[in-house]
Amino acid sequence: MTDQTRPSFRAALSNRTIQMTLGALALTAIAGVALAAQAPASVNATDKAAIEKIVHDYILEHPEIIPQAVEKLQAKRMSSTIDASRSTLETPYAGAWEGAANADVTVVEFFDYACGYCRASLPDLAKLVGSDAKVKVVYRELPILSEASSDAAKVSLLAAERGQYMPYHRALYGAGKVTRDTILAAAAKAGLTRSEAESAIASSKYDAEIQSNIALAQKLQASGTPTFVIGGQVLNGAVGFDALKDGVASARGK
Repeated sequence: MTDQTRPSFRAALSNRTIQMTLGALALTAIAGVALAAQAPASVNATDKAAIEKIVHDYILEHPEIIPQAVEKLQAKRMSSTIDASRSTLETPYAGAWEGAANADVTVVEFFDYACGYCRASLPDLAKLVGSDAKVKVVYRELPILSEASSDAAKVSLLAAERGQYMPYHRALYGAGKVTRDTILAAAAKAGLTRSEAESAIASSKYDAEIQSNIALAQKLQASGTPTFVIGGQVLNGAVGFDALKDGVASARGK
């Protein structure tokens, strides 16, 4: 991954924030006439004006319905976006997953090995998998914080190919700061040789997978790492075990 990739991702996040804000303002502006606009053609002008006034007055008396409506619409649109990419999202790269092979709910985490909040989420995910025999966690590398993040992600994908993903994953997070030395040490703990790890770092083999993850994260309006996708929801940040568990329950309920 080049240094140009990470700034472009951050710029895309900023642009999406602006777009969402403008979209919300636009929805607020049209909410007062939306209901009246749906009136049947048989409704005469006088009745239509009366309907518009009722809607107008109701919104002025209950302005809280505007953000509620916007939030519901955004959630519905996001759910549709997730559904359109679900197969790609929930299909792990080789062995980059843990939990149930035949899960009824899949939790997807976009993460960066240099992200402290991602490290803090590791025990929450372990607890989730340990307490729910029907959950799978799919890990998607999103190395946006540093050059070392990219190196770590490449070795991670190599470990996934070798069936040693979680040993490497846990070892690197347990090492603390992500450096070339800690990456190579984690690779060794996962049974990879130094030359294999160094070759993975130098290779462009894994660039397509990483770029695909970045594109998916942008599509889902991820605000950084970690970002979790559960069912039709996107959860940003280290949300904690309870929020993850609730997200699984919600997805299972649907």
